[in-house]
Amino acid sequence: MRDFSLDIYRKLLETLQDNGYKLISYAQYLKEERSNKFVILRHDVDAKPWNSLRTAQIEHALGAKATYYFRVGKESNVPEVIKAIVKLGHEIGYHYEDMSLCDGDIRKAYDHFTTWLDYFRQYYAVETICMHGAPTSKWDGKDLWKHYDYKALGIIGEPYMDTDFGDVFYLTDTGRCWDGYKVSVRDKIPQYQDEWTQAGLVWHTTYELLRAVEKGSLPAHVMITTHPQRWTNNPKAWYLELVKQNIKNIIKRFII
Repeated sequence: MRDFSLDIYRKLLETLQDNGYKLISYAQYLKEERSNKFVILRHDVDAKPWNSLRTAQIEHALGAKATYYFRVGKESNVPEVIKAIVKLGHEIGYHYEDMSLCDGDIRKAYDHFTTWLDYFRQYYAVETICMHGAPTSKWDGKDLWKHYDYKALGIIGEPYMDTDFGDVFYLTDTGRCWDGYKVSVRDKIPQYQDEWTQAGLVWHTTYELLRAVEKGSLPAHVMITTHPQRWTNNPKAWYLELVKQNIKNIIKRFII
């Protein structure tokens, strides 16, 4: 199996389940009694939304729940896909980048946020939101919440702001690897990254991550963030994504 294929994604989920992990959505983490071992499955739908439907179908077949965060642009926001993922029993949320889209204008960004929150609530009773990292933008989307309270809008959580990362280990496929925090501008947890690295909780490939799960090296409480555009069984799309991501990583290293 190629790394970052749908086949190895299914294998990862199956291996987690075989080793006692419950696979849950972000809202479940916030609202429900948690099992001894769990993995929050979070997906940032930055592009290629049909890829997200395929990962959602895999999860549904395994009895897993996940959260899919959609952006406002056409590269992410495809109603047919959103409806299909909701029908499979998954959570959807708003992958917001309003500060970038509104060039840092706080009031305009808030109005933009509420408009699009209402839009996504046509399809699902959205309870959680998640910042889009927007690595080339000078604006950090979370700065909007220095001026407004998203909980006043019925939002119960934002992963970067409402997750206890002292208890929950964070893994993301940013950079098309599992140690992509090295080339990430915002998709990382800096206050804990050194601690996790010193503890040896660093894996580059999905094969390494699978071995860690099987050996019991993965912490009991985990959030796994994936970008489904990277996960495909199509050879041409797989190689194209590999080349594009290598270029992006060079640009992000320059930005950092």
